[in-house]
Amino acid sequence: MTTSSAYTVLAPGIDLVSEVVRKKSRFRAVMRRVRTIEDAQSFVDQLRTKHPSARHHCSAWVIGHDRGTLRANDDGEPSGTAGAPILGAVTRADMPGGRADLSDVVVVVMRWFGGTLLGTGGLVSAYSDSAVAVITEAHAQQALRMRQPMRHFRLPAPVGDAGRWEYELRSAHITVHGTDYTSSAGAATLELAVADDQASLSRLHTLTATLSNGTAELEPYGTDWHDAVIAS
Repeated sequence: MTTSSAYTVLAPGIDLVSEVVRKKSRFRAVMRRVRTIEDAQSFVDQLRTKHPSARHHCSAWVIGHDRGTLRANDDGEPSGTAGAPILGAVTRADMPGGRADLSDVVVVVMRWFGGTLLGTGGLVSAYSDSAVAVITEAHAQQALRMRQPMRHFRLPAPVGDAGRWEYELRSAHITVHGTDYTSSAGAATLELAVADDQASLSRLHTLTATLSNGTAELEPYGTDWHDAVIAS
């Protein structure tokens, strides 16, 4: 049984920015990848310090592989006109994999008032469109990644076969972290990783059985998460 489904994230270490203007009010959206609630709140605070002239710093974040942590903040705008539209844009955005599964991100939309009231509908539209624009920017810059759980295995191999096995595994798009030739005399150990889904696991077991004529046994030693570039 797999641990969880893959989901879409933003590439680490970058900030995406876009701007929308409505009746001379400027709405600047900034999106960043975050790991925790504390990371998200810290980013909001940083922008508030960096851009004190903005009247509002409205925000929303989605965190976790199951998108279990969600928050929206209107920051002084009428209730439901800012944070919720931003959050809705994030949770409904179609991703390259064909699902609305963007997570581990915070979007902050800063507003500089232009002197004309926009009304409830105008605010909802402006904040939603600002968030959509910065997500579109992430697509345009190819800044999205697929985050997926990976299962790790050790595979014992005869020293004379280890190089060929490693080549065959890499050719089958199995991640080979390395080969240890020092653990025991006459034997090597390949350290492998594969996506934690039934098809990938079955393919690994089948290939291992073929390479070893059914004699080698995969030793599992953990699961973690990795980012993968999304094919264009």
